[in-house]
Amino acid sequence: MLKKLLIFCSILFAFQSMVLAQKGNVKPLTIGEIRTIKSKILNEDRILNIYLPQNFDKTKSYPIIYLLDGSMNEDFIHVTGLVQFFNQMYSMPETIVVGIGNIDRKRDFTFHTDLKDLQKDYPTTGHSDKFINFLEKELKPYIESQFKTTDTYIFGQSLGGLLATEILLKKPELFNNYFIISPSLWWDDESLLKQAPHLLTKIPDTKKFVYVSVGKGEHPVMIKDAESLDDILKKSNKKNWLVEYKMMETDNHATILHRSLYEGLVKLFPYQEPKN
Repeated sequence: MLKKLLIFCSILFAFQSMVLAQKGNVKPLTIGEIRTIKSKILNEDRILNIYLPQNFDKTKSYPIIYLLDGSMNEDFIHVTGLVQFFNQMYSMPETIVVGIGNIDRKRDFTFHTDLKDLQKDYPTTGHSDKFINFLEKELKPYIESQFKTTDTYIFGQSLGGLLATEILLKKPELFNNYFIISPSLWWDDESLLKQAPHLLTKIPDTKKFVYVSVGKGEHPVMIKDAESLDDILKKSNKKNWLVEYKMMETDNHATILHRSLYEGLVKLFPYQEPKN
């Protein structure tokens, strides 16, 4: 009996030693940083999820993608994976992604409306002007004080696409590249779309890439408005603007973002053969 007990204890000790050895090999998997910025404009703290390239060097300059809906449980993880893939397999340079975590996207991504049904359905709505000020006067200066930057991008879908369109038409200098996916241009009875031709006459013709997409499985109004935006942008005759439009044949409003961003990035960064 004593012999069996000693054998059992030996086996248990060996198992515990193995478990402890395995635990000794565990360490965090880090792809970037989580920072908090205090916004006086918004009167709140905002979470920033920041993806840093694997070979990040603080002395080098990097393009920056500002990702709306950039919380960890929203689009941050799959978008950073897409960026890493394009760094690896396509001609995209290593890029930093700044995911802007949401607090109230309906408040931040929509401008004022007098339509009673929208006020009822979106009770906190109508403060995109403050959020754009936050981007311009607080967030971008903060990021540019922390990292050396080159090109800037904004990625926005749905209400985020509405906001990206508003920035393009009212504050175009904020970003060089606009990815506008399934924009909710129906907002406020399509008032932004109606203002677009006039607003575009005031915008200087500096180099920009504008990518607009919509899913074939989306609401007909979404499709019509995205097509109208593409048409208006192309008719503005900005010689230094590259405007691309993509109808995603197999996607709806829920599925479009990842595949559509892929298609848009391919336009800028075509496949290149590995150097090795």
